Amino acid sequence: MSDYNARFLQGSIMSHVIRMTVTGMLGLTFMFVVDLANLFWISRLGDERLVAALGFAWNVQFFTIAVGIGIMIAATALVSKALGEGKKVEAKKFAMGCMSLGVGIQFILAIFIITFRSEIVKFTGASGQTAQLAERFLLISIPTLPLMALGMVGSAILRSEGDAYRSMFVTMSAGLVALIADPILIIWLELGLDGAAINTGLSRVASTSFALYSVIKVHNLLAKLTLSVIRSTLFPFLIIAVPAILTQLSGPFASFVITKVIAEFGDSAVAGLSVVNRLTVVAFGGIFSLSGAIGGIFGQNYGAKMFFRVRSTYWNSIIFCVAYTLIAWLILILSTEWIIKLFLLGEIGSEVVRSFNYFAAGGFLFTGMIFVASSAFNNMGKPVYSTMMTWLRDGLVMLPAVFVGASMFGAIGVVYGNAFAALIIGLPSCFIGWLFIKKLNPDET
Repeated sequence: MSDYNARFLQGSIMSHVIRMTVTGMLGLTFMFVVDLANLFWISRLGDERLVAALGFAWNVQFFTIAVGIGIMIAATALVSKALGEGKKVEAKKFAMGCMSLGVGIQFILAIFIITFRSEIVKFTGASGQTAQLAERFLLISIPTLPLMALGMVGSAILRSEGDAYRSMFVTMSAGLVALIADPILIIWLELGLDGAAINTGLSRVASTSFALYSVIKVHNLLAKLTLSVIRSTLFPFLIIAVPAILTQLSGPFASFVITKVIAEFGDSAVAGLSVVNRLTVVAFGGIFSLSGAIGGIFGQNYGAKMFFRVRSTYWNSIIFCVAYTLIAWLILILSTEWIIKLFLLGEIGSEVVRSFNYFAAGGFLFTGMIFVASSAFNNMGKPVYSTMMTWLRDGLVMLPAVFVGASMFGAIGVVYGNAFAALIIGLPSCFIGWLFIKKLNPDET
């Protein structure tokens, strides 16, 4: 037995859920501030084609981030379970193995996107000068994907250990760099869209540097890189990472479909959707971070076989999800007209934002339920269940709902169709997740 004491095996579950989720939210929000700051300063140039180009490029970036999140899920599941079992040496090997494999995957992905960037951008629905601008943005920003992998896996390792605040600052550091560098690069140095792309790389350098320092120097949670470490990690990593990545790819798929459909209504509609995408990740950062934030809590208690705390984690997370969504939705409603003026949106783009803020944002009540159930499955050996849930939402239900919504209501119907899919799948996912949790140890009193 190890004398290592895992943090999540004692204390209030709700306290852990709130602390990990709020810090995760702040970190994630600041990570996406990179994109929101890019969008804000680019919109100051007064050309909706630039804003639309960022929207198309965002879909490709979203794909790479989704792959990174899938890798993070695998790292969290393996490291947190090992820590819960008191096996810190094994946790260190998993941490190094996951980090190395994550860098390798993102390196291959970067080469692929750079090579086929023109075809990829055109496939999303972009054309003409807007497509050329999106391609240039990707050419400059995509080569830093391996750095992003280091930062994201580092954050997952810290979260698995229970170091909420350093995990938060890994991603927050990227946002801090963006806030400082964006106006300098985009406006003062007159680099425009190129400046936004350069800033993306600078932000990743900052987050990666802090992640490595925290994992290595503060917690000593990284084993020496050897071939045997990678070999021993590869199979358990792939068992979780492959379905987790497939799960996360449902989001970019949905974003691609939505962008392609809404592109038929012009650059103003795409610009409005670009704003909605950034509003989504900033306003609902707590929901997006919830799945990863509670993964360590699930993993440690599952590893320690404290199943009553696993069940408590599930329901406390659902309660947090509902309360957070209602507050964020209200704030969006009250700030709608200010947001429209801030980003200088045209008529159609303004209607897209209003449709989301007033109505569709409520769909995150059910999206959050999917995330909680997904985290439970990912960290307790059933990642394929998560894959099935998300693809049912983003493929089977969302795909026809978006097309029908567009044909009936135009651009705003696309936004309504996406929210409808979350409603249809969210409630059943929550119920199925609970049935799985309830059966973990039926004899326990």
